[in-house]
Amino acid sequence: MQVLARPVLGVPPDVLTGVGVLCAAAAVPTASAGGWWLWLALVLLVATGVFDGLDGAVALLTGKARPAGAVLDAVADRITELCFTAVLFVLGAPSTWCAGLAISFLLHEYLRVRAQAAGMRGAGAITVAERPTRLIVAAVAVTGSALAPAGAPWSGWPWAPTCAVVWAVLSVMGLVHLSIGTARALPARRADQSGGDRG
Repeated sequence: MQVLARPVLGVPPDVLTGVGVLCAAAAVPTASAGGWWLWLALVLLVATGVFDGLDGAVALLTGKARPAGAVLDAVADRITELCFTAVLFVLGAPSTWCAGLAISFLLHEYLRVRAQAAGMRGAGAITVAERPTRLIVAAVAVTGSALAPAGAPWSGWPWAPTCAVVWAVLSVMGLVHLSIGTARALPARRADQSGGDRG
């Protein structure tokens, strides 16, 4: 990723983060258009992943990494992941499944952040339901839909609903894994707490 970052070292990392969000947002109406537009939606999803890596690489290479940038990047990640679920929705996944997927990855990230705030060092566990998986599942749904347009042998295959089910299964596995990992990584006591802040 650092090799790809060198041509854009003059671009502020926050701008790259914003471009990634715009790519993810644009993928939703593009995917809903169907047909050959699905290939453009796939390019936009891939670009989202690329820009997500570029902003961090540029920040490190230019010495511009800062806490506010990390917060912005985390918020941008959640927005783009909501766009991934929206892509599945416009491709035919049930709305209830998409809502459940959104809740699952938000809970996944909230659990990790709260554990880190409580003293956990590191990620707790790297699960099968991390951000790259969420992007890949959305990209597979788009690719499958693009490869099987109306009249194609596999045109009746429910790509989006199938990918939603796969994502849901991986999310459950990921939450269980992360829960176990955070429970093991959390310190037994916090030196700065006597009664405990559970808010």
